[in-house]
Order: sequence, then C-alpha cells, then structure tokens
Amino acid sequence: SIFTILVLTLLVLLTVATFLWNLLVLATILRVKAFHRVPHNLVASTAVSDVLVAALVMPLSLVKELSAGRRWWLGRELCLVWVCFDVLCCTASIWNVTAIALDRYWSITRHLEYTLLTRRRISNVMIALTWALSAAISLAPLFGWGETYSPEQERCQVSQEPSYTIVSTGGAFYLPLCVVLFVYWKIYKAAKFRMGGRRRNAVVPLPEAAQVKEASHEPQMVFTARHAAITFQTDGETWREQKEKKAALMVGILIGVFVLCWIPFFITELVSPLCSCNIPPVWKSIFLWLGYSNSFFNPLIYTAFNKNYNNAFKNLFVKQR
Repeated sequence: SIFTILVLTLLVLLTVATFLWNLLVLATILRVKAFHRVPHNLVASTAVSDVLVAALVMPLSLVKELSAGRRWWLGRELCLVWVCFDVLCCTASIWNVTAIALDRYWSITRHLEYTLLTRRRISNVMIALTWALSAAISLAPLFGWGETYSPEQERCQVSQEPSYTIVSTGGAFYLPLCVVLFVYWKIYKAAKFRMGGRRRNAVVPLPEAAQVKEASHEPQMVFTARHAAITFQTDGETWREQKEKKAALMVGILIGVFVLCWIPFFITELVSPLCSCNIPPVWKSIFLWLGYSNSFFNPLIYTAFNKNYNNAFKNLFVKQR
C-alpha cells in the first residue's frame, strides 16, 4: 500500500540521516583541534554509538520489517550479531547521554574544583564504564542467559528470559533514567538557588554623591562605599550565568527527548516477558524505531547549543569545495 511505502521511505531516510549527521559530527571533532578536549570526547563517544546504530542495527531492523510477518530469514549467526550490536550500541548511546548530563552538572555546580584535568579524567572513566557495561549486557545471552533465535518460529529478538529482562532493562535504561532525572533536578535546584541569591543580594543605589558607576553596558555594576565596606549589585546576567542557563536548557532538552524516545520501548520490553502479554507487533516496531530515532536527535541537540559546531561545519564544507 501507499502508506506502507511512505513508512518504509521514512525509515530509510531516518537511517541515512542518522548515519550522515553523526558521521559529520565525528569528522568535525577529528579535524578541528579545538574539539580534542573535554567535553567533546563525550560527544564523540555518543556519535560513535549512534553511527553504529545507524550502520549496523537499523538496516537489519529494516530488513526484518520488510519480511512477511516480521520473520527472520537471515540465519542464527546474523541474528546473534544483530541482537548483540543492537543492545550494545543502544545501551552505549543511552549511557553516553547520561555521561554528558553528569559532565554538565558537575561543570555548573562544581566549576571551581572541576578543572579541565579533572574533567578529562572523569570523562575518560565514564566512557570506559559506558562501553564496558554495554558490552556486558549485550554479550550475556551469548553465554547462555536466554535465547535470541527461534528457528521454528523464524524469530530473532532480545532474550525474553525474565531475569535477563530485568537486569538488561534496568542497566540499559531505568538506572540511567534515574541518574539523568536526579541530575536535572539538581541543576534546576542550583539555578533556582542562584537566582534567589541574586535577588537577595541586590542593593538599592544611594544618592549620586556616594556612587561610582561603571559604563552602562550589560551587566551594569554599581559600587557603593560606606564605612570602608564595599557592596555591589548586578543588573543583568553575568557571562557564567548565561553559560550555565544555556547548559541547563541543553541538558533539559537532551533528557526530555531521550525519555520520550525510549520509555515506550523499555516499558513494553519489561512488561511483556514478565506478564506474558501479547503486544501487537506493529506497536513493538513503532516503539523500537522511536527509540532508534534518539540517535538522530542527539547530535542535533548538542550541536544546536554550540556555535563552534556550526562554524566548524561551515569551514569543513568550504575547505572541501
């Protein structure tokens, strides 16, 4: 039908766009020396996981969607490879988003002790733990924890063993979900506290004879001398406050899109094996591809809030021409 053709065309475009956009981010980070530092290594790790999702996972998922009854006709070996990379890359993408949120949180709330050297060490540890945990979850079925391939039913899917379902969904989604929600709550609380502190510390100007004013450009500083004590007030936001506000907005959008994309899939993935519920295959496919789409939105979000990426993209294309 025409509707089926339109849906398949949309899925193909989503796969290609996800691959190209994340590949562009990786190429930019590799070519621009200014990006060879924190937090761009976290962005690069996320882009690697999302590129692998688009290159190794989404095409085989599309082949499965095209088959009659969504059956798997490609054999046991390719099924194991597909499921392994599916769990590995999607879990790594989710935990990389969590690492970016944590990095922004520490840079906002602990900017004095969270130096560049400290950020580099912590980010490298987070990247190593991300891929190690993702590999452990994805490789567990290969060592007998559940079965992914059924030759009688020609079915290929993530292991439905209840114990594996609880551990895998918890480690791949529900644990990072709790982390990112806690992080954003702390960021919101810190931002609200600072805004309240700015209001409390505001000083009403004294008469002109006791005032010394700087230039009128924002932010305006008004200094008052009285009994050898100096106080000040700030009209407008400082550079650091603007940077923190922008980082908090980016983290909020990143977390919001991450939750909207993945929570339908992981709810059904957890509930279905435990209650033996028969969820219609079409809804499983919709939730799965909605989760895959998070790999497309990730680079859009964290590059939209960084002007350096936009300038680097332009320079990259100009040099190639």
